[in-house]
Amino acid sequence: MGDTLEFSDIYQEVKGSWNDGRLRFSKQNVVYKSSKTGKVDSIQAGELTLAQWRRVCLGHGIKLGTSSGHVYKYDGFRDTDFEKISEFFKANYKVELTEKDMCVKGWNWGTAKFSGPLLSFEVNDSTAFEVPLSNVSQCATGKNEVTLEFHQNDDTEVSLMEVRFYVPPSQSDERQDPVEAFAENVLSKADVIQATGDAVCIFKELQCLTPRGRYDIRIYPTFLHLHGKTFDYKIPYTTVLRLFLLPHKDQRQMFFVISLDPPIKQGQTRYHFLILLFSKEEDLTLTLNMSEEDVERRFEGKLSKNMSGSLYEMVSRVMKALVNRKITVPGNFQGHSGAQCITCSYKASSGLLYPLERGFIYVHKPPVHLRFEEISCVNFARGTTTTRSFDFEIETKQGNQYTFSSIEREEYGKLFDFVNAKKLNIKNRGFKEGMKGKIDEYSDSDDDQHDAYLERMKAEGKIREEGNDSEESDGESDESFNPGEEDDDIAEEYDSNASASDSSEDGDDSDDASEKKKAKKPKVVKEKKERKPRKEKKQKETGGPKRPMSAYMLWLNSSRERIKSENPGISITEISKKAGEMWRQLGKDEKEEWDTKAGEAKRNYEKAKQEFKESGGGATSSSKKESRKSGGKKEEKKRKSASADKDRERGGGNDSFKSKEFIETSESSSDSDHKSKSKRKKESDEEEEEAVSTPASSEEESD
Repeated sequence: MGDTLEFSDIYQEVKGSWNDGRLRFSKQNVVYKSSKTGKVDSIQAGELTLAQWRRVCLGHGIKLGTSSGHVYKYDGFRDTDFEKISEFFKANYKVELTEKDMCVKGWNWGTAKFSGPLLSFEVNDSTAFEVPLSNVSQCATGKNEVTLEFHQNDDTEVSLMEVRFYVPPSQSDERQDPVEAFAENVLSKADVIQATGDAVCIFKELQCLTPRGRYDIRIYPTFLHLHGKTFDYKIPYTTVLRLFLLPHKDQRQMFFVISLDPPIKQGQTRYHFLILLFSKEEDLTLTLNMSEEDVERRFEGKLSKNMSGSLYEMVSRVMKALVNRKITVPGNFQGHSGAQCITCSYKASSGLLYPLERGFIYVHKPPVHLRFEEISCVNFARGTTTTRSFDFEIETKQGNQYTFSSIEREEYGKLFDFVNAKKLNIKNRGFKEGMKGKIDEYSDSDDDQHDAYLERMKAEGKIREEGNDSEESDGESDESFNPGEEDDDIAEEYDSNASASDSSEDGDDSDDASEKKKAKKPKVVKEKKERKPRKEKKQKETGGPKRPMSAYMLWLNSSRERIKSENPGISITEISKKAGEMWRQLGKDEKEEWDTKAGEAKRNYEKAKQEFKESGGGATSSSKKESRKSGGKKEEKKRKSASADKDRERGGGNDSFKSKEFIETSESSSDSDHKSKSKRKKESDEEEEEAVSTPASSEEESD
């Protein structure tokens, strides 16, 4: 038999609810750890005095008793576990595991026995049921009755509210009432808070975030009393699970967090955490309401009668000594700004997320504490509103999901390294490389996937660029064709129709022309730019060698059938994604093999391409192109010459002809020359308008 025995899915009853956990028997101790709260119960092997094996509702259970009077009960064992547990107890604990039968008669009269923290109701010396006295919240007495009220647990569907015991009058001892004796035995072990005596110390007007307000905190030996203007809370130290001391991001304030189970109640609201906010600059001189001998005997040097220092240090020091639990502080994590926390939002409120050595805690609204043991996986997700932030998602083993959003992207690297160092399961592992290489790639959630099509396009584009290195590139874009922009010769098409009568009437019509020019916007003639030929698309050479594949494509072709066989029913897109993941996981030596094959294929391609060109492949296509170009140029010249002949016929032949009147008036320098040009432009414009507005028959009559 080994040194330890471990059992999973072992249940412990806590105020009416069953909490699962793990139980381990070792030579030194018995350890039980709750999966819900993480609380650890440890029983030293030398303290065990009782071990009973019982048939209970969840299979079989073990009841353990210690020399100090504590009783521990664990259920969920199988019938076959009895033999090995019994042998282990005999060999290591020197305690015999005895079988104890429960009474199932259903009788409601019997004997009540008080054994340590339990009230046992027995019928014919067999236990019918047991009541943990720590669950009792109130005990009331009547004439012959004792009523027990119990603490309520929000996690249970059905709660036991109260139990009444009828205590018959006793004839033997008349000096003590049996009802009062019964009630005293219950109250001696019950969890009933009575503010008797003086407080150890009092902290005045402390700022509390949850529940919100300012409270006076009175420290009693067994409980904590919060006294506010509206509400009062009494918190037993037995309900305190953990203590946290967390620095604020501004480095001027401190959070002191008290984790509670069960929580304190205010109407229908439950507060699982008590959060106090302190300023580092507040100092306090504290004097305990106890003698120095009592302080030394009770706290064993952890506290002294007179203390002074920062307010948060005094509160945390007193709480640590009374609760007898360690104070959790942030570990070695440092964010982008140097703080030990990360600013984020949970639900609708902004707060601070603290990565601890064994979990995460978020303060403050609502407070959340997540232990690494209950985390199933974490996920880094893209922000929903902006690319300058990301979301941090945590999924627990119970199926709950917590999303902390609006985290600055500069915090990604630090948080990822922390999660990776704690060996938490990351959903989108491999995403970090994309973030560190280029932060902008974070805006696309698909960047972490290998795109086989994109890799192939990049490889083909690289080959095309190498083939085009010898050709000259034209940097200018094509000119767009504007039919309104004409040459000066075309604009003065009708200048040759000027006659003697036109020139003689120049002076009479000058006023009318000037008025029409004001009304009509002058025509702007732009210089016609030479249109450059369009760069023709490179034609694919038919019959040439096939371009080589990249290293990744060569590997994919050889591995595609293997991927299909390992993943039956996988789709084509899923094959590409799976192949991309496998390619990224290949070692440098394996990739070098396929790079060598790709380089060899490229050299063979270059050699085959050179042989293809030398053999005349592709020459026919180039000659056809040249013939098409030359034929197109000749036809364009013919069209231009034909249009020029038509213009000369329409204009009367010689453009340089000048009338006698024009020669006589040519001595008047540039002014008259300018007027004649404007007159000719005006007449040509009018003739164009007439040609457009009048039909062909009326135009012939006017000629």
